[in-house]
Amino acid sequence: MFSDIGALELVTLVLLAVLIFGPEKLPKVIQDVSRFIRKVREFSDSAKQDIRSELGPEFKDFEFEDLNPKTFLRKQLAENEDLKELNELRSTFDLKKEMNEVADAVHGRESASASAPAATPAAVNGSGPDLLKKQDKPAADERPPYDADAT
Repeated sequence: MFSDIGALELVTLVLLAVLIFGPEKLPKVIQDVSRFIRKVREFSDSAKQDIRSELGPEFKDFEFEDLNPKTFLRKQLAENEDLKELNELRSTFDLKKEMNEVADAVHGRESASASAPAATPAAVNGSGPDLLKKQDKPAADERPPYDADAT
């Protein structure tokens, strides 16, 4: 629970508690806080027991930690025997390769794995600008067009 609190933070908390409550009242405050924490734990344990008893015998192995999505997925994947199919599917799909092919198609370059270029409406009609073709860069002394609406 407090695994990330270092020694300096702990000393600071103790000094702050002594300054706020005083050395006379500090033992009483510590007892009250520990009693409150104990009652909250007892309440949560009894609520868990009530829920387990109401669910019935078919949920005897139910754990409240399984309600955490990460824990639930980890448990389901560990128990699942069909992971071979998932690994085969993962190995057949190469996301980086697919993204490179899409980028090549957008920039108008011929990718190594594409055997035929995709047909665009302009290429089919033979008219209109080829939007997939990379635009020529303007000359060094030529300024790019100014769009007043964009500023």
